[in-house]
Amino acid sequence: MQTEKVVDYIVNWLKEYANNAKVNGFVVGISGGIDSAVTSILCAKTGLDVLCIEMPIHQAESHVSRAQEHISFLKENYPKVSDTRTDLTPVFEEFKTEVSLKGNQATVDMALANTRARLRMTTLYYHAGLLGLLVAGTGNKIEDFGVGFYTKYGDGGVDLSPIADLMKSEVYAIGDFLKVPTSILKAAPSDGLFGDERSDEDQIGASYPELEWAMTQDEKGKLASDFSGRQQDIFSIYKRLNTANKHKINAIPICHIPNNYK
Repeated sequence: MQTEKVVDYIVNWLKEYANNAKVNGFVVGISGGIDSAVTSILCAKTGLDVLCIEMPIHQAESHVSRAQEHISFLKENYPKVSDTRTDLTPVFEEFKTEVSLKGNQATVDMALANTRARLRMTTLYYHAGLLGLLVAGTGNKIEDFGVGFYTKYGDGGVDLSPIADLMKSEVYAIGDFLKVPTSILKAAPSDGLFGDERSDEDQIGASYPELEWAMTQDEKGKLASDFSGRQQDIFSIYKRLNTANKHKINAIPICHIPNNYK
């Protein structure tokens, strides 16, 4: 990958899109992870306004400290970056008092995790509406189009996706080029939706390099039966999630009414 050219291309794409939309810049949710770090720097390099928002909900302390470190880095290096913090923990706890928490605990936990992401999306759009900003998505290619590892209408609810054509390894390469803080570059990727230290690999059962391999093999038309051992396990995990999450990966289906019915 020609990292510098890719960075310049994305920055110019962001700036042109924002100018055509006649907005002031971008809002980015800062999680303390590599994707939001790279996205926020790319947005900042446009020279337009960038609002970084921390939105903790029972957040692990390591996530909070990395997010704050990154925001400090941004503000030191890019004059049009500002930040705010919206503690959504009380909102989340109040929401839980108004809904049923009965049923299978794993199902309830997942529903609440997705609720966290949707509360954050609402917060981002609130600030975007106030300040004339676009919500910049932080999803990468593996998450958005490989395994669908994001929340529909949560972190998937965005105005534009600057890094969605980049594999996770490519996001790391850009992060290193852009001098993202070392603490973020070395941290295990995590969606931070459960309030603990569990990583994406803990949830998925495969690492991002393994998933990138599986995505490449799938694009070549390979089948699980073409592999054995750990490779077969990884490929099966990828195919299971890719199939199950088509409702996220593909465009929303529309029921087109035949003309002679209208």
